[in-house]
Formats: sequence, structure tokens, C-alpha cells
Amino acid sequence: MRGIIIRKRTWTWPVALVLAAAVLGPGAPAGADSDRSGLPEAIDTILGDARMEGGIASVVVADAESGELLYQHQPTTRLMPASNTKLATSAAAMEILGPEYRFTTDVLASGRRYGPVLRGDLYLRGGGDPTLLAEDYDKLAAQVAASGVTRVDGRLIADDTRFDDQRLGRDWAYDDESAYYAAQISALNVAPDTDYDTGSVSVTVTPGARAGDRPTVTVTPDTDYVDIDVQATTVAAGGANAIGAVREHGTNDIVVSGTTPVGGAAAKRWVSVWEPTGYAAAVFRDALAAHGVKVTGPTRLGRETPSTARELASHQSMTLTNLQIPFMKLSNNMHAEVLTKAIGYEVSQQGTWSAGLAAISGYLKGVGVETDKLRQVDGSGLSRMDNFPAAQLAKLLLAVRSEPWYTDWERSLPVACNTDRFVGGTLRSRMCGTPAALNARAKTGSLTGASGLSGYVMDAGGRELVFSIVLNNYLTSVKALEDAIVVTLAKSSAEAASSASVRRVETNADLECTWRKPARC
Repeated sequence: MRGIIIRKRTWTWPVALVLAAAVLGPGAPAGADSDRSGLPEAIDTILGDARMEGGIASVVVADAESGELLYQHQPTTRLMPASNTKLATSAAAMEILGPEYRFTTDVLASGRRYGPVLRGDLYLRGGGDPTLLAEDYDKLAAQVAASGVTRVDGRLIADDTRFDDQRLGRDWAYDDESAYYAAQISALNVAPDTDYDTGSVSVTVTPGARAGDRPTVTVTPDTDYVDIDVQATTVAAGGANAIGAVREHGTNDIVVSGTTPVGGAAAKRWVSVWEPTGYAAAVFRDALAAHGVKVTGPTRLGRETPSTARELASHQSMTLTNLQIPFMKLSNNMHAEVLTKAIGYEVSQQGTWSAGLAAISGYLKGVGVETDKLRQVDGSGLSRMDNFPAAQLAKLLLAVRSEPWYTDWERSLPVACNTDRFVGGTLRSRMCGTPAALNARAKTGSLTGASGLSGYVMDAGGRELVFSIVLNNYLTSVKALEDAIVVTLAKSSAEAASSASVRRVETNADLECTWRKPARC
């Protein structure tokens, strides 16, 4: 087991002055003219936009190599960072779990074998793998069949005890319960596709041949664990394609409603399940049956595998380095929470949020982040109780550049205007046609009234800059303002940045693109 390495690092950030009074118009700014007005005035102009009236901003810009502070606006103000929280979780995971870490899922047997008959229980033991697909459970079942077992005179036990049974994070919104981006957390999981939205199913709705027909609805993976109530209707060609799919609280009853037009494209929706451990067990039981292995007893959840059980099959996940790509590029909340509990188990043998968050805090403190000046209550940033100031996010971005795994970690950040979903990620449609395109690498973050963008960009002179932008309490989208700041940095130069001093400014102080899956934005 790897321990937490405590290292003290400090940066000297010169503090200086400037605040511009200009206010941008209602249009989306492409980046203020930093060569004309100086970098501090240019960013102040962007933050003075009417869209931020009544809102709060915490912004920090620094030289990545030296750590020299180039700009700050309310740097110590704690705001909701949304998915910028994942920067802390992902970095701590790389350090504590290690880049080569893999999740393991095992199938074990207790009792005695009599030829092809196992008189005992079959255990499916989860290690938390958030990337397991139905095909992976099929391969596990094939291994069981290949061992010669065709009948289990006992139960199928789903062992999810590596993690605790707290399924939902602190202060997650109740009305997100059936959303795939707020799925329940377990040590046994199934994802419907290679976006790896674990704990969810995808529901595909295909219009009927005529208006008034009931649409055809299929579920991936093909499982009876969920029940579909089709209340949707096919309407005439050219009609509204407005399909909704919501799971009723405390059940796996999914109601499909709305309209789909004749000849229209199939609609796909992703919905979380109730009790992901049972979901995994159901998919595995179906896979066993498909390979000729009959389990005569019932399924039981949450029982620990005895130490005397014998291994029949095993599956390992991709490495953590590779997992960082779907995790960070697509801002996968469930990956963040699974990693938080995995960190807790690795450090203290407790697969809990509290243990994982304590270990993440220990890592942050060790690299110079002032953890007494922030609050992190989950791994993903889905909670509105998470509070980070831009100054501490910037310190983390500076610190990780010295880590041996930094290159792999930095590769996981979304890249502005790269249209490949697994490169551009949540930035793939932003800052196109600007000097920041294919240049800025940053983590996005979005909740209602909270937005963040923190990462790295090269300026016009080839100097790398670190930036953290956290905006709260606005009433309309502020993504264009974030982009304008980063574009301004990409257009800037060391000479322009030093043309004015920097003043310390203190006052009293939208869903992620990838979360809107039907649009695949």
C-alpha cells in the first residue's frame, strides 16, 4: 500500500495593482486587447461584463515556470468550483493509487465441487471498477464455464463490501437522482457504453411506422433489472422529437414520455439505476446462463467473500493513466467518486467518502495547497457544498507540474477546439478560431449559477501560464467570459503583462457539455 507523501512547497507571488472600469457589451468577447491595455486591465474589462452583474469571480493567473503571480481578482474568495473539484481528486489518485493502478473484479467459489456441480455459493467480488461493461461480465462468465462448472447449487453473492453502502454523495440534489451523472456509487458496477457512465442504462427510443404508434424502446445492456413504462407517442413526420426518460424514486421503473416523429432519428437517453450492486449481479447472472452455467439459488447483495473461497475468474480494468481520459475529458462524476472511495480503501482500508477525502486533503496539503482555506465534500464537484478559491486551484496546477506522472495527467485535460471527444472533451467546441484553440488545456465545471475553468495555456511568446477562473451567482451563461480571459492570455506576451502592475483586489465577498448527452455537444 502506498502512503501519502508529504512535501512542503512554497511560491513567492509578487502582489501589485490595477482595476479597469470598462464594461464589455452583451456580445461574446473573443478576448480583450492585452497588448493595448495591459493584461490586468484586459481581464478586469472582461470581468466587468454585464453578465457578471451581481455575481462573484475568483481569478488567478501565474507564470507556470516561476510561479510568479500575473493577475488576481478575489483570489481567496471561496466559491463553488463545480467539476474543477476533479483536479484535486484526479491528481491525488495519480499520487496515492499510482498511474498503473488497476481495479480488479473476481469470481470465487465456496463449498465443494462434484464434477461440473458446485455445491456452495458463487461470489462476484467487486473492486470498484467503473469501466465494467456487459461484455466484461460475459468474459467472466465464460471463464467460469471454462473451469468446468455448469451448475451452482447455491446462491450468487454480490460482494460490494470494499466500499461502504452510502450510495449518494453529500448534498447531491434530489431531482438529479435518476440522472446518469448522479448515479449511485458501489464497488460493483456496470456501464452501458465506452463513455463508462457506470451505474446507468441507456434507453433508445425508435419511432413507430405511423403517427399514433407506440415507439420501440430498447435498453443497453439488455437486462430485466429495469422495467420500461412507455408513455411516449409517435407523431407525424416533422413533429417534435422530445423524449424524456426518468426513473421513479426508489425503483427501477423508467418512464419514457414525450413524442418522436415518423422517420425521425432514434433518441437515446441515459438513466441511473437503483442499487448498482444488484444491477451488476443481474447482468452477471444473465451472462452465466448464456454460457450454460445455472445458479439455482437466489442473489444476495453485500455479503463478504470468505477467505477460503477459490478464484474461478478475474478481470482487470485499464490503468489509472488510461482511465483519466474518459474521467477528465468527459467530466465523469462517477469516476471521481469511485476513485475517492478507492483512495480511502488504499490508505486506510475504508472505502468511504470520509476516508478518501481525508487522503486527498493530505496530498493537497503536502504539495502546498492550503486545505484550511477550502472545503471538499465529494470527488466530483456535484455537491454545492464544495468551496475552492482560485488561488488554491492555481497552487495545485503549479505543484503537479513537478510530479513524475504530470505528463500523463496533463494529457487528460480537455483541449480547446479539438473535435475528438476523447481529446477535446468538454472544451471541444470552445475557443475555436482563436489563439487558444488547440492550445488551452483545462478542466471545465458547471452547475446552475457556478462555472469554472482552470488549466494551462501558452501565451504569444511561448510562455506557459496557469489560470484558474471560478464564477458564481450569475443569471446567464458566462462561458464566453471564461473563454475571453483564456484567449486574452493566449494573445498576451511577457512585455504586455509587465506593462502594468497587478493590484490585489479583495471585496466582501449550466450543466457540463458532456452531461447533456442527447445533444452530444
